[in-house]
Amino acid sequence: MRISVPDVMIRNKQSSIGKILRKWDVQKISDVFVVETGTTPSTKRSDYWLNGKVNWLTPSDLSKLNGKIEIVESERKITEKALKENNLTLMSAGSIIISTRAPVGYVAILKQEATFNQGCKGLVVKESGEVFSKFYCYYLLHQKNKLQNLSSGSTFKELSKDRLESLEVPLPPLPEQKKIAEVLSTVDEAIQKVEEAIGRAERLKKGLMQELLTKGIAHKEFKDTEIGTIPKEWEVVELSKIGDIVTGTTPSTNINEFWGEGYPFVTPTDFADDKYVFKTERSVTKSGAEQGRLIPKNSIMVVCIASVGEVAMTSTECITNQQINTIVCNRGVDPHYIYYEMVFRKRILKRWAGITTSPIIKKSSFEKFPIPLPPLPEQKKIAEVLSTVDQKLELLRERKERFTRLKNGLMNELLTGEKRVRLN
Repeated sequence: MRISVPDVMIRNKQSSIGKILRKWDVQKISDVFVVETGTTPSTKRSDYWLNGKVNWLTPSDLSKLNGKIEIVESERKITEKALKENNLTLMSAGSIIISTRAPVGYVAILKQEATFNQGCKGLVVKESGEVFSKFYCYYLLHQKNKLQNLSSGSTFKELSKDRLESLEVPLPPLPEQKKIAEVLSTVDEAIQKVEEAIGRAERLKKGLMQELLTKGIAHKEFKDTEIGTIPKEWEVVELSKIGDIVTGTTPSTNINEFWGEGYPFVTPTDFADDKYVFKTERSVTKSGAEQGRLIPKNSIMVVCIASVGEVAMTSTECITNQQINTIVCNRGVDPHYIYYEMVFRKRILKRWAGITTSPIIKKSSFEKFPIPLPPLPEQKKIAEVLSTVDQKLELLRERKERFTRLKNGLMNELLTGEKRVRLN
């Protein structure tokens, strides 16, 4: 994807908001927008809420956009009666909505008319011939940390109307505002397409796991077991029968010689969306690793304390902390198949831990956890199919990350005028 941004630097000037292009001005939010406040109609009045059709936005609605810049509708809606009797402002499509309480800094463009609660504020353009809302939506998103720093409060932070109105922002010529917003929108569209592809791949993977890990490949005869119906040729085995179960340990943090370059030290915080753990926050030395047991590559790590059921594979030799039980598979067992079985049975494993403030599955219980086990050739075929989908997901997530980095870089350069867009 090509973005029309020249590499040459443009001469700029120093302003109250930093360096900007010479032809740009600086204005307060109140100079270019009318700032509106919201409220919540009485929730005791059913006639304010029942069968409501008027969008009523909250910070919760904005938090679900996941990087999108436009918001279509709200989760809850109010009636026309609530709108009129509570003197709420109905903002037109194209206006900006910003969360100013719990938390501060979500920003979006309205695709439809909407009103909002007291956790948000609305920005309505004063002079349509001078201001392009989408440019300022991107700008305010880029200034999220500054908006949070302007907020105050002991129980929770809130950005007041006065402080928002006094916020200084750049005012480029209208054509330049539109072009900058167009460039950033192009990248957003690319990110959206990748996210849609990720969603399709994740749904495909979920469907394949449901089919392959319960019915296998081309089976016609099935049997009932303690874990449900499975192919007749499959067994049900406890985890202790497929390999060693190793509970991790943490070397003393007071002994410096245990910590440093050597072997990755894996904790649940190192787990991500990827199948493997490639990076860890900390590493241990050889003497540190000797305080526990080195886990070989392609072992299956399962969190059994707190965030029970999270699963990942080791990408290299490592040790883990005590929250993790690791399955080191015997010969005759495909570790990739076991990984997918543990991912698939995450919810069941969570139930084993119970619903408590500190869920835990002890090693003795974990060893007895039952899973289906096909013959080795079928294990490998199932794992190969699911691994292919995982590889596609990994490539898509890497692509999304590249686009996200591109967008962040462009926002840094274009919204400050460090680089200038071509208008032709």
